[in-house]
Amino acid sequence: MVEIGNEQLFWERLQATPRPGEENFLAFYDHRLGAIFTNPRLMLIPLDDHLVHRGDGVFEALRFEDGAIYQLGEHLLRLERSAGAIELALPLGKAELDDLIRQVCLASGASEGNVMVFVGRGPGGFTLDTRECPQSSLYIAAKRFVRKPESFWTVGVSAVRTRIPAKQGWMSQIKSVNYLPNVLMKKDAVEQGADYPLCFDGDGFLAEGSTENAVLVDRDGVFVVPELKNALMGTTLKRAMSMAEGFMPVSTRPVPESELYDCREIILLGTSIDAVGVVRYNGRVVGDGVPGPVGLRLRGLLVADRKAHGQRLRQA
Repeated sequence: MVEIGNEQLFWERLQATPRPGEENFLAFYDHRLGAIFTNPRLMLIPLDDHLVHRGDGVFEALRFEDGAIYQLGEHLLRLERSAGAIELALPLGKAELDDLIRQVCLASGASEGNVMVFVGRGPGGFTLDTRECPQSSLYIAAKRFVRKPESFWTVGVSAVRTRIPAKQGWMSQIKSVNYLPNVLMKKDAVEQGADYPLCFDGDGFLAEGSTENAVLVDRDGVFVVPELKNALMGTTLKRAMSMAEGFMPVSTRPVPESELYDCREIILLGTSIDAVGVVRYNGRVVGDGVPGPVGLRLRGLLVADRKAHGQRLRQA
């Protein structure tokens, strides 16, 4: 028989129970408690928060380094749009949220890391009815950034067509915590022996990766962004498009899979990877089989942009 514990036993067991990966969890904020904590064994979300049992919530993932955070304003705008799309009220104003995110990053004590912001429907019950949640929830967590070796960008990565379809158009535009399709895409790619998956819409056109946007340089030297009917506009993609416009033509149009076999470059874009070249797709060589000049240039520009335009964590 499982024992019936009291409050003392709960806290003793909680403190003594190891957390997988806890060495990478540096600081977190819980809106219910109104404080920042640095013990990862206390990082808990109520099971009855609709964020947990219904996937009813939205999130953003940001990057900070050298005392600055990158594209904080862009991420907060997208968080606000995602929350608005599901009629979820942010528990704090953007100015307060901005300040809290910076404080959590500082409390982590890390020179660089990622910070995750989650807004949920809130605790209150286990049904589908949002009315049982009196207040939306907010959790912010800073975690250690594990740097990839330089060979990740100089050698490049592989990708495959995932057997998991792209999200529905309206759902793909919301950065919700319901990432089951994304999880299955990544699992599928690993099982196929590749680094990254690429998914396609019902018409056979390229949509996105599991957490990355995918673009290509076509055989005419045009920077091509797939139509984002079934994909989320990434903050890194948005910056990369404006950068690419400075040195080459940029076009947005449907991209059939056949074009991936006949293009100069396939480039993945994301917060944690900047820009990386895909050198093999479905086992076939892409371009010259090495990361191409556009992807390498964009990576350099994104790194420089982050250093030049990151917002200081400690505001003057």
